[in-house]
Amino acid sequence: MKKILFPTDFSEVANNAFIHALEFAKIVNGELLLLHTFELPIVDNQFIPDNYYNIFDSLQLAQFDMFKEEIPKLRELAKKKHLDHIKLSHRLMDGDLIYAIKKVVKEENINFIVMGTSGSTGWESFFVGSNTGSVVTAVDVPVLSVPVESQFDKIKTIGFTTRFRDKDKAPLREVIKIAKKTFAVVKCLYVKTSKSDVSEATINEWKTEFENEPVKFSIVNSDLVKETILDFVSHKNIDILAMITHKRNFFSELFSPSLTQKLSNISIVPILAMHEE
Repeated sequence: MKKILFPTDFSEVANNAFIHALEFAKIVNGELLLLHTFELPIVDNQFIPDNYYNIFDSLQLAQFDMFKEEIPKLRELAKKKHLDHIKLSHRLMDGDLIYAIKKVVKEENINFIVMGTSGSTGWESFFVGSNTGSVVTAVDVPVLSVPVESQFDKIKTIGFTTRFRDKDKAPLREVIKIAKKTFAVVKCLYVKTSKSDVSEATINEWKTEFENEPVKFSIVNSDLVKETILDFVSHKNIDILAMITHKRNFFSELFSPSLTQKLSNISIVPILAMHEE
């Protein structure tokens, strides 16, 4: 059974992503581990107030009480969506979010992470300096990021960008496994620029290797890589876009407001950030 880590702050963004996490767990036959972290104030040892430890204890207790109140709400949400059969467990941890996620990923042998992000402008911060963006570069497991505007629907089409490198094959096979579980098709995009060095023989080799899989290849000639990817997502009715994290700044540029505002539906497409083998 796959293990899916779902970090949450119990916000609207996180609660929306929770539905996606449940549905994703259903697709991959997985279970969810909910993680909530909090950071207690750091005080200089030379200036610890007399009542500091009482304050420390009260802050911990407040976080624990909030945690106890919010978990049943998520379970009720799962029940309303008829997804209460998905196994849920939870952890409350004190400390930095990224450190906690890395620790849990290692200790619990996590396979996927699902997190929420905030809309089109959120995409830019997602890959630049937000918590989710930091997670993408801090862990070695795929991270599914869900915009708050994204309402879960049946996954019929998964987009996958490739440069026809051998190291792209393993992530593609992982995407194919997910697609088969939901009877989806994987639409692979290769943007062939004027500087591209991928041969026709390599492309044909890929087509032959994956000819018995639910995969369709699209080769588009263009030097406008980012715009072409966004057009592809929009016009091919992509439900989830899987991308390999070659360069983090590429993601931030791809989902910059100057580009995404041209295609309003881009901001509701979940992104599955995958890592090179």
